[in-house]
Amino acid sequence: MTLLNKVYQAVFRRTSTFALAIVVGAFFFERAFDQGGQTLFEQMNRGKLYKDVKHRFQGAGEEEEE
Repeated sequence: MTLLNKVYQAVFRRTSTFALAIVVGAFFFERAFDQGGQTLFEQMNRGKLYKDVKHRFQGAGEEEEE
């Protein structure tokens, strides 16, 4: 119970620290969620994204110019 008491005294007792904890928590949650979603998307589409197939198209434009 003392751990909960210390958390209450440090964060939840004052409105300003509670609001700051919400803002900081939302920021880190957004970054983690965005990074996780991006990783999942790239994993599910491996081999289909431009970064995986760009070597096929890099030399195509040079041949037409000659």
